[in-house]
Amino acid sequence: MSRIFDALQRSGTEQSGVEYPDMVSVATEVFEAPRRQKPQDQAIAEKAPAIPPSMQAPPVQSAIAEIIAEPKADAALDFPSMEVSVTPDSRLVYFMEPDSLAAEKFRFLGVRLRQLQQNRTLKKVLITSTIPEEGKSLVSANLAGVLAQRKQKVLLIEGDLRRPTLSQQFGLGRLAGLAEWLQSGQQTASNIYQLGGPGFWLMPAGDPPANPLELMQSGRLSKLMTQLATIFDWIIVDSPPLLPLADTTVWARLTDGTLLVAREGRTEKSALLSGLEILKKSDLLGVVLNGCSRSETNYYQRYAPAGAK
Repeated sequence: MSRIFDALQRSGTEQSGVEYPDMVSVATEVFEAPRRQKPQDQAIAEKAPAIPPSMQAPPVQSAIAEIIAEPKADAALDFPSMEVSVTPDSRLVYFMEPDSLAAEKFRFLGVRLRQLQQNRTLKKVLITSTIPEEGKSLVSANLAGVLAQRKQKVLLIEGDLRRPTLSQQFGLGRLAGLAEWLQSGQQTASNIYQLGGPGFWLMPAGDPPANPLELMQSGRLSKLMTQLATIFDWIIVDSPPLLPLADTTVWARLTDGTLLVAREGRTEKSALLSGLEILKKSDLLGVVLNGCSRSETNYYQRYAPAGAK
C-alpha cells in the first residue's frame, strides 16, 4: 500500500481553496515509544447564543425550541458517573501507558486538532475508516482521553449502532444509549455517562436497533447534536466504516470534520481511494495510519497489536 504522511499540516489550504495534494500521500500515524507529556490549559466554555424574544418559536413548536435551547453551564455534571474497568487489552495507551510514544502521538494529534480549531469551526469530530478492523474505535477512545486531559468536557459517542465495541473496552455492561434515545420521545440529552478514570463522558450505542439508518435520518439525531454542542467542548463520534454502509455519510453531515483511519497491511489502496471519494475534501481533517511497521525512529514505528479495532 502506498505510504501516507501528515495531512493535518495542510489545514490552511482547506480554508483558502487551494487544491489538495494526492490524499493517499497524507496522514497522521500512531505508534509506540516512551515519553510523557501532560499539557494543561484552561478550558474555554462555549455557549449557544440566546434566542431573541422576537425569534422564539411559537407554542406549537415548543418541543423543537427546547431541544436547541441553551442548557445550564454545568449540564454535563448532571449525567451519572460510571465505574469502568480498564485493562491493558483495552489499548487505552494514553491512560494505561502515558509514557509510551503511542500516547505521545495521540497528544500530538490532539494538539493539531486544537490548532485547526483556531482557524475553523471544529468541535464535533468524526472518526471513521473504509472497512472494519482498521482501528477507528481505538483512535476515538484515545483521542477523547487526551483532549479531556486539558480540563475540557469531552463526549465520546459510540456512533456505530450496528456493531458497537467501545462499551466493551471500558468494561461496561449493557447500558441504554443512543439507540434508545432516538426511539424515545425525550427532548433533552440523556443516556450519557461520565467515566471517572478515562476522564470523559460516553454515550454508548445501546442495543442495536432493527432500523439504524432510519433512526439516524429521522431528524432527532441532528437536534441532539445541536444540543450536545452547547454542553461539551469536544464531541468525538466513533462511526461505522464508510464501505459499504451509508450510516457514516449521515454522521459526516452532522459533524465539523472527519479523520479517516487506515491500517497498514489491511487497508487496500483501492478501498482507501473509494473512502476518500465518499468524503468531501472540506470535511477531511486528515488520515491516521495505524499499525505502521516502518523502522524509522525519527517519526513513526509500529503501533497497534494485531486485531486492533
